[in-house]
Amino acid sequence: MSFDVDVTARIGTALVTCVIPPAPGLTVLFGPSGVGKTSVLHMIAGLRKPDHGHVRVGDTLLFNSVKRVNLPPHRRRAGYVFQEPRLFPHMRVRANLLYGYRKGEGSIDVDDTIALLGLEPLLDRWPRGLSGGEARRVAIGRALLSNPRFLLLDEPLSSLDRGRREEIMGLIERVRDTLALPILLVTHDPNEARRLGNRIVEL
Repeated sequence: MSFDVDVTARIGTALVTCVIPPAPGLTVLFGPSGVGKTSVLHMIAGLRKPDHGHVRVGDTLLFNSVKRVNLPPHRRRAGYVFQEPRLFPHMRVRANLLYGYRKGEGSIDVDDTIALLGLEPLLDRWPRGLSGGEARRVAIGRALLSNPRFLLLDEPLSSLDRGRREEIMGLIERVRDTLALPILLVTHDPNEARRLGNRIVEL
């Protein structure tokens, strides 16, 4: 299963166009800040409607301007990790992870996810007590436990120091190599792109 994307949208005075041909593994959407990378993620997730084009993941058509198909976000089943972790401050880590947990075909076991991401020591802690890297790990775990059809990672390494960046890159590599999920990761860092991506799409 992979992404098949060809979208165009006018955003303010800018025209954002992105083509992602089908290919397995982790795709990096690469380019400088301000070129519309996050807007492309929003179009794939259903948070912004393209003016023209199509979005398909595997055999599922999510958007097609000609056929007038535009699935709402909840039916697209995107596991979206935003630039900021967006954890609920009034919930401990365990409750944050289980928020939106969805069982079903292809769903990931809770204990397996906790083990994969090394979250066991964090389960009883509050978000305010987490480091930046720990909060990102929890956000990725919450996205995986929503039983997503695909995973969108928007600058997951931004604002992290070198040690935390290495930690999260290793975690993304484990998710990439362990789970059969199409992953689209946004970055403006060429080293991250080369290390994490099975292919790189420049915007």
